[in-house]
Amino acid sequence: MRIGQGFDVHAFAPGRKLMLGCVEVPHDLGLAGHSDADVMAHALCDALLGAASLGDIGQSFPDSDPRWKGAAGAELLRLVMEKVRVADFELVNADVILMGEAPRIAPHKEKMTQAMARALSVEPGQINVKATTTEGLGFVGRKEGLAASAVVLLTHRKG
Repeated sequence: MRIGQGFDVHAFAPGRKLMLGCVEVPHDLGLAGHSDADVMAHALCDALLGAASLGDIGQSFPDSDPRWKGAAGAELLRLVMEKVRVADFELVNADVILMGEAPRIAPHKEKMTQAMARALSVEPGQINVKATTTEGLGFVGRKEGLAASAVVLLTHRKG
């Protein structure tokens, strides 16, 4: 068994759609980034890569590489999961938490769970999505951006 942890942060930016957990969420601001800036998908990618000892998202998809400009979080998750499986691991479960004051994600949690599970080719029951605020503290509390954290458990495939 292997545990991995991931964390990602992006500032809000006008003129971009907001992608969270591989789902477009209605909001007046999107997130700034080279890719689609999906903090939830990116944190999950880092957790998966870390658990499998495969580096981090910046190594796999550097923002200096134009191939990843505008890349969807779902596509990054799919590619990361391919690497994890090549390393002979399978996902047991993932827990992903969004930190932000707005938008509220309760109406979108089921879609996020389904979309991330689909990208990873796992069952939705293996993915948990939740959110919290920072009680007005820090850049998240000031509504300057969003952060996400993820923890995963991988198991090594036998034979």
